[in-house]
Amino acid sequence: MDRYVITGKQRLEGRVRTSGAKNASLPLMAASLLAEGRTILVGVPRLTDIINMAEVLMNLGCRIEFKNNELMLDTSSLVEWTVSEELMRKMRASNLILGPMIAKNGRVKISRPGGCAIGTRPMDQHIKGLKELGVTIQERHGYIEARAEKLRGGEVYLDVPSVGATENIMMAAVLAEGTTVIRNAAREPEIVDLQNLLNKMGAKVRGAGTHVIRIDGVRKLYSTEHTVIPDRIEAGTHMIAAVMTGGDILVENVIPEHISPIVAKLRQGGAEVVPNGDSVRVKHSGRFKALDLKTLAYPGFPTDLQPQFLALLTTAEGTSIVTETIFENRFQHVAELIRMGAKITIEGRTAIISGVPTLEGAFVEATDLRAGAALFLSALAAEEGTVLEKVDHIDRGYENLEEKYRALGAKLQRVV
Repeated sequence: MDRYVITGKQRLEGRVRTSGAKNASLPLMAASLLAEGRTILVGVPRLTDIINMAEVLMNLGCRIEFKNNELMLDTSSLVEWTVSEELMRKMRASNLILGPMIAKNGRVKISRPGGCAIGTRPMDQHIKGLKELGVTIQERHGYIEARAEKLRGGEVYLDVPSVGATENIMMAAVLAEGTTVIRNAAREPEIVDLQNLLNKMGAKVRGAGTHVIRIDGVRKLYSTEHTVIPDRIEAGTHMIAAVMTGGDILVENVIPEHISPIVAKLRQGGAEVVPNGDSVRVKHSGRFKALDLKTLAYPGFPTDLQPQFLALLTTAEGTSIVTETIFENRFQHVAELIRMGAKITIEGRTAIISGVPTLEGAFVEATDLRAGAALFLSALAAEEGTVLEKVDHIDRGYENLEEKYRALGAKLQRVV
């Protein structure tokens, strides 16, 4: 795997544009299976996860063209209903084809997704919800095979507000007969974006962004064009970078409401954060102030920004406490931060961080996507140089990272 060689203590300043949201693009790509003809998604980031999802769809018979962040998906010639284990293991989000394939094709067989570096992501809520719509599911030899002669609307209550389960059930229900109600639904902005695409296709979905989503089934959906929302996690990462490097960055292409938890926490720690339309300016000098942080489902503080914010707190003035409530293994970056001089103690799902004046360059390794982002930011702020291994993890969620940060003044080199 590739590595970054990063020279720290470079003040970052300038403008950086946020790419389209990876976590919105993936379900939108899956939703294209529901429509007749060619669906065009604008603003799709060119990332490893996007390419892997495209491979899954092409395996089913879709024709795909990807140019200048515009993705064309033609699903008029689906020929396959089974996804190989090899493709499924490349990316967990490929399980999002479950709902739309049942709705459009009446059957689908996928490999049960394996474990995840940051914690378990069980399929039980997906399966439970689809069964309420009349889907018959068999689980054998590590595969999930789902069939439905006719989907019918139903009442679905999710035990936990799972984002993936909410999306899968929505996509199945749009072509079901009757009305489906999803209670305790996830509220993330990416689900609202999925609702917007489905309704452009001719679906009747309302309530996304709340805990109750209602779907009136229709007979047919039609292809359309849709622009993906900005990536709130990427935007938050840039904002943290400005604070960690004592910089001044204008982050463009953001939806202020989506980043309000990060805005609040950065201000609490002493940073200057000024939203203006579809951009936000972040500047800071001196030491950040210690604070307490707890990850929660949206609209709480996002777990996907916890590693980056924890990295910021390693040099904050005082003692901070970070509690992770979403994933049980989301402190894997801590051991690497300690190699850089951080003082962190882990107690279960809580990290206690005693701030140090500065981090030191070291050889460190990314264990997952967001841990990689945290170490990348730490290297930018550290004394001397850092070698960050396994940066392929970062490629899963950040488009053109080197180019964007060099333009802000970072000194880094990618080495194969």
